[in-house]
Amino acid sequence: MRIYTIGFSKRSAPAFFGALRQAGIKRCIDVRISNTSQLAGFTKRGDLPFFFEEICGAEYVHEPLLSPTLDLMRRYRQGRADWNAYERRFLELMAERKIEDKLDRGLFDDPTALLCVETTPEYCHRRLIVEYLQEKWGNITAEHLSQSDTM
Repeated sequence: MRIYTIGFSKRSAPAFFGALRQAGIKRCIDVRISNTSQLAGFTKRGDLPFFFEEICGAEYVHEPLLSPTLDLMRRYRQGRADWNAYERRFLELMAERKIEDKLDRGLFDDPTALLCVETTPEYCHRRLIVEYLQEKWGNITAEHLSQSDTM
């Protein structure tokens, strides 16, 4: 099983959707906790189902089970928790939620991408999700669609 990941910040809409289309994505799972604010730009929840269908021929799914809590995200963004603390707590949260049992593996049958904000996966929970599922499910390859994929 291959799971793609992508972040939208510092990307234009053509670069973002072009990278997904080039990778052959048929489903995009939005793992953001907040996907409706003005900061989301072209990736607001209300617009994404249309864009994914029209531009990529793909399905859009918002999966809050894979989102951090608002408190955890705020603590990290406000500098009250460093990345190591954030990572540790998010891994605990996924274990508490038992995402490996609650997620339908069928969501990943077609080429699927996890969508979040961060440009690169190093400091983004989408990477942690894939690594967690690799540990629990095995046989997963991660492919992070980076900025260079869109140039």
